[in-house]
Amino acid sequence: MKVVVLGGTGLVGAQVVERMRGAGHEVVAASPGSGVDTIAGTGLAEAFAGADVVVDVVNSRSFDGVLEFFETSTRNALGAASAQGVGHYVLLSIVGTEQIAGADYTIGKTRQEELVRASGLGFSIVRATQFFEFIGTLADAATVDGAVHATAASFQPVAASEVAEALADVAAAEPLGGTLDVAGPERSTLDETFRTALAATGDPRQVVTDDGFSYFGSPIARDTLVPVGAHPLRLGTTTYAAWSA
Repeated sequence: MKVVVLGGTGLVGAQVVERMRGAGHEVVAASPGSGVDTIAGTGLAEAFAGADVVVDVVNSRSFDGVLEFFETSTRNALGAASAQGVGHYVLLSIVGTEQIAGADYTIGKTRQEELVRASGLGFSIVRATQFFEFIGTLADAATVDGAVHATAASFQPVAASEVAEALADVAAAEPLGGTLDVAGPERSTLDETFRTALAATGDPRQVVTDDGFSYFGSPIARDTLVPVGAHPLRLGTTTYAAWSA
């Protein structure tokens, strides 16, 4: 089976490529560096020729214009996939993205999902919770006057490697025609997760529980960031403690 991984050199994409090659598939790691640009639309037809599956884990390097980025990238990729007769389009998205209405990034991810569902292609959407790898970045974004502000909303982060494993397994199977949620094995709260992560790295910043504080500019409810049973759920096995060690 020929698989094209858009964003195939990034954090998750490179691991999807490695797993699928290890399983014996022909895999193209597509990125601007390899001549495949989903924004310009260049290189897509050549990369998708003869492909059975496209895995889309493309990400914007900037929050500026991110909504337009996701819409343009996905339209171009879906158009090329349709033209080349690709049978299965796998998209990486975010758990709860449609509930985070005040952030262009999550609005863009929701738009991606809408485009994929309406494409007429066989599709699977894999929605992941936040990655362990990004907890430090989230804490930095929530820092005000030297303290990290966070709500007590439920939080269930996951290792990027386990998201890559789920994507590879979904890509190798028949299209879901729907959504699979992927989350870590432990559920805590956002503020407690930050305290644990900062303590693990010796970071002295205080974490302030502030239920009025927004998440990337958007208010969130208690269960916005975690799976709530609307879709099939796959749990990872790696705990944050094991990952951070």
